This record gives sequence, structure tokens and C-alpha cells, in this order.
Amino acid sequence: MIHLKVSNLHKRFGGLHVLKGVSFEVNGPELIGLIGPNGAGKTTLTNVLDGAVTPNSGTVYLNDQRIDQLQPFEVARAGLGRTFQVTRAFRRMTVLENLAVPALALGRTGGAAELRDKSMSVLEFLTLDHLRNEYAQALSGGQQKLLELGRLLMLDPDVVILDEPFAGVHPKLMEIIYAYIRRVNEAGKAIIIISHQMDAVFALSERLLVLNFGDMIADGPPDEVKRDPAVIEAYLGVDEEEDA
Repeated sequence: MIHLKVSNLHKRFGGLHVLKGVSFEVNGPELIGLIGPNGAGKTTLTNVLDGAVTPNSGTVYLNDQRIDQLQPFEVARAGLGRTFQVTRAFRRMTVLENLAVPALALGRTGGAAELRDKSMSVLEFLTLDHLRNEYAQALSGGQQKLLELGRLLMLDPDVVILDEPFAGVHPKLMEIIYAYIRRVNEAGKAIIIISHQMDAVFALSERLLVLNFGDMIADGPPDEVKRDPAVIEAYLGVDEEEDA
């Protein structure tokens, strides 16, 4: 069973304390939204989880393996993968070639035929197989988001972190991305969605984590979290006259 355990993470950049004792767990194939105002620490937390940033203190364990001191490629091998706010497809490579890169980089292929079969399987899952010979630069923003998800699926991670998967995506394609996120989750993957698209987060998530200035201020079902006074204050502020 998938188990991600984040314990008492602290991260400072000079005098700026960005993460302040962040702790949470993911048990099994949960579908979780991670939200918070700008500057809350979401990007830093994601970078710690995927190995791009080393915390000052605290630990991250994935399936009983400590991963907070590993390099990003080692974290990917351990079973945690992420997408990025700005897609990082190789624009002058075809869709099919793009899918091959992560599997080749981590040595997760038994040969050319097996790699092609797996790539085509992922493309068919995402209904991008008709675009397999198109260059990535020719894809729409939403199609590039799906391609990024496909590259991630080539690694077969246990935990998938999607960073702003709906940014710049046409509303019709957003619905398609919703459906694929649910399908990936139903296939047994834990998913953490980071997004400012609150309608999307509430529509998809079974659980919400809320960061504010580096503190985890809420963790629970979406209907409860959106009524939490601390969450309301973080997003809307508090009327100074009412506080007086």
C-alpha cells in the first residue's frame, strides 16, 4: 500500500522561513488537493518532495524509504513523480519520442519494441495516439499538459504531483484532463493536485491540504475545509473593524 509520510519539514532561504514544521501523510491511492494563497510555500514543498530542494530539517518517507536526501532522479525511481507549472516537453521531438525520454533516463525499458509498446499504451490511455508523430511544439496548451502527464506515467510512480495542471487550458480540455486524473487515480495512484483553479480542486479532491505562510493550517474533507475560519481568513483576510 502506498504510504507517503511527511514529518516536521522546515525550509529556510536565508532569513525567510518558507516551511514551518509541515507534516501530513498519504495513505493509499488518495486524491488530494494542495491549496494556499500566493507565497504559502506550495512550490517549495513540492520541490522538497521531489528532491529538487533539501529541507533544513524534517523527513519524507515513501513506502518506508527515506527520500528527502535523494536527488530528483532517485526520488523518481523510488516512486514519486511530478509535473511542472510550465510544461517541459522537448518541443522539437515528437510526442512518441517525448514519452521515451523518462523511461530511457531511468533505464526502465527492456528494449526498443517494449518501449514503443509502453509509449503507445500510455498515448492510447490519454487518447493522444493520433498525435504520436506530431512535434510537441505543435500541441495546444492542454495537449502539452496531457503529454507531461504521459511522460510521468512512463515512470509508473506511486505518487503523482500535478503542479497547476489546468493553467492556460481551454475549459473543454479541462474536463478531459479531469477525467484522466480520475482514471489515473482509479488505477491505484495517489495524486496531489496543486492549483489556483478552486472549482477544479473542489470538484476532484477527496481531501484538501491548505498551506499558509509555511504552516499547514487545514487537512480534511473539502466541505469542512472551506468552512474552516483559518482558511477563510487566509484567503479573504479579516475585517479590522470586526477584530477591534
